Amino acid sequence: MPEPRLLIDQELRAGAEIALDEPQARHVGTVLRLGVGDHLRPFNARDGEWRARVTVREKRGMRVVLDSLLREAKLSPDLDLLFAPVKRHATDLIVEKATELGVRRIRPVITLRTIAETVRVDRLESIAREAAEQTERFDAPEIFEAAPLARALDRWDAARPLIFADESGEAAPIGEALSWTAGAPAGMPRPSTANAEPSSNKDAGEGAGGPRKLALLIGPEGGFTPEERRMLRTMEFVIPVSLGPRILRAETAAIAALSVIQSVWGDWRGA
Repeated sequence: MPEPRLLIDQELRAGAEIALDEPQARHVGTVLRLGVGDHLRPFNARDGEWRARVTVREKRGMRVVLDSLLREAKLSPDLDLLFAPVKRHATDLIVEKATELGVRRIRPVITLRTIAETVRVDRLESIAREAAEQTERFDAPEIFEAAPLARALDRWDAARPLIFADESGEAAPIGEALSWTAGAPAGMPRPSTANAEPSSNKDAGEGAGGPRKLALLIGPEGGFTPEERRMLRTMEFVIPVSLGPRILRAETAAIAALSVIQSVWGDWRGA
C-alpha cells in the first residue's frame, strides 16, 4: 500500500517538524491508524511532496518530521469550473470529481433556476482537500462563495475563454469547439461555432498558441432560461458548446465536459 498523503499548509522543508492540527491528527491517528515511526507524504503546491515519519502521537495532536523530498510541486491547469449548485449529494460529487479532474478554482453561481442557493464553502473545501490527497495532485482547488451568475461574469478576464454547456444543442460539439479554441490566440473573440475549424496545435494551453487559461460553465438541473442563454451568447469570451444528443444531469455534464477539456486542452495530452 502506498504511504498516505496529507495536504499541509505549513512550509515543508528537510528536517522540519510539523505539528498537525487536531482534525489532521485525528484523521492520521484514527482513520489512517498511523503511529510513531509510521510514514506519510505531506505535500502542498509551494513545497512539493515529502516523505515524513510520525515522531509524537498524543491524544489531541501529532508531530511529524520531514525526511526527504519526493516530488517537486506542479500546478494543476489554470481551469475554473462555474456551476449552479444542485442537491447536496450532487454538489458534493461535482466538487469531488472536479478536484480529481484537475480544476484549479470552483465557483458556485446562482441562476434563475438554481434549486440550492445555500453553499457551505467549508464543507466543500473539506471534500476537495480529501480528493486532492487521494489523486496525487499538489493543491486543492480554491472554492468561492456562491454568487449570482451576472455578478460572477462581471469584469471577466477576456483572456480566459468560458466554455458554456448549452443544453439546447445549438452549438458546436465540445470536442470540435475546444480543438478550435486550442489553436486560437489568448484573448481571441468568440468563434462562430458553425464555421469553427479544428486545430492540430498540440502545444495549446501551454502558451504556444491557444489560451493559457480556461473556464467551464454548467447550468442548473432545469437548464438556463432563454434570457440567460441570450445573455451568455452576447459575451465575446463565451463559447457555447454541445455535450451531445442527450440531456445530462448537472453532475454528469460537469464530469463529461471536464474530461473532454483535459483531453483536448489540459494535462491529459501526452500523459
